[in-house]
Amino acid sequence: MTAIEFDIAWRYLRSRRGSKLLSFISVIAIGGVIVGVSALIVVMGVMNGLQRDLREKILIGSPDIRVLSYGEDLKIADWQSVMQRVAAEPGVQAVAPFVLTQGLISAGHDYSEGAYIAGIEPQSRDAVQVTSIRTHATQGDFRFASSDGKQRGVVVGKLLAAKLNAYPGDTISVMTIAGTQVNRVTGSIVPRPIRFEVTGIFETGMYEYDNAYVYMALAAAQDIAGLDSAVTGLEVRTTDRWNAPEVAPLLAQRLGFPYRTVDWQEQNSSLFQALKLEKLGMGVILLLIVVVAAFNIVSNLTMVVADKTKEIGILKAMGMTARSVRKVFLAQGLVIGLAGTLLGLALGLAVSVALGTYKLIKLDPSIYFIDHLPVATEWTDVALTVVASVVIAAVATLYPAQQAAKLYPIEAIRHE
Repeated sequence: MTAIEFDIAWRYLRSRRGSKLLSFISVIAIGGVIVGVSALIVVMGVMNGLQRDLREKILIGSPDIRVLSYGEDLKIADWQSVMQRVAAEPGVQAVAPFVLTQGLISAGHDYSEGAYIAGIEPQSRDAVQVTSIRTHATQGDFRFASSDGKQRGVVVGKLLAAKLNAYPGDTISVMTIAGTQVNRVTGSIVPRPIRFEVTGIFETGMYEYDNAYVYMALAAAQDIAGLDSAVTGLEVRTTDRWNAPEVAPLLAQRLGFPYRTVDWQEQNSSLFQALKLEKLGMGVILLLIVVVAAFNIVSNLTMVVADKTKEIGILKAMGMTARSVRKVFLAQGLVIGLAGTLLGLALGLAVSVALGTYKLIKLDPSIYFIDHLPVATEWTDVALTVVASVVIAAVATLYPAQQAAKLYPIEAIRHE
């Protein structure tokens, strides 16, 4: 594009009165692009932030892969040998046993609460760190060291501790169905409460964990669950979390029946699939704002063609080719599209940074699992948004540019 073509395009973008400012309708067209691009960037960042935040909080207490077993008992008796086989597989970085069951928790009051009881190896220098749950203790630690010198301690989620009014130094009772006996007279199940000392409180920010999980030593959990020396399964940490879906089926194939594997995406597949679908739907809907802004560009350039018909005829009579006339109007549309896209990009990034830094939008963690609206801007999404906006603006200029290029000089000069 030559300088004179761009100069003419810039003149046509100004108002009729010769003001150096853009005409009002051009400003409206740019504003539409700004709104569409900024909304796309903010919403894509929010959806990415939700996925990332939920993923990271879920994986605080959930491993990359779980090795489980089929059968009625759903337990692994020879877990030491299985753990050695798993640890030798490529892509596996760490392996540890775990016990997971459910029970009724009471702090000596009339109120009781159902909870998940998780048994893991006590925190020590030699303990295998498969998940990061041990780093989220706000009071005490995960050594499970009780005041009687035994490992009869438990670490309770912050919200569950608040409901039970049980804090470090207090005692709670844990009751499960496993290992219970039936009363021969009444035929009812006789509960078997086991008392533990609260030795720590943890907080992950994930409502599911903080409100319903109790961690204890592996041996204590085996006793409560009635597993004897068996475990529920093995927790596996891979060298790369995103390779877990490929490593998991290979592990299951190597171990054979009755063992099976579940990776972290499969454990929460419905949640992550819903978030991906929602992100796609919101992206398509908000992209329509940019399409609407493109119609503003079409109408703007069409009005310019109608208003400048005589001038276009004079330019063509002076030797300007149809190709140059087409470039003039293409330049107008691209200026509107680029200006709106760049301003929308700046506005969208500024809003995203403000939302992420200052946590402006608070959420109810009991409903949304998180306490604020997270934002994670991915540059691939930003690049796709910018490219889509510029392409839509460029396509919007084709029709009016072609109409201007088709004008005959004599008819255009005679136009009133």
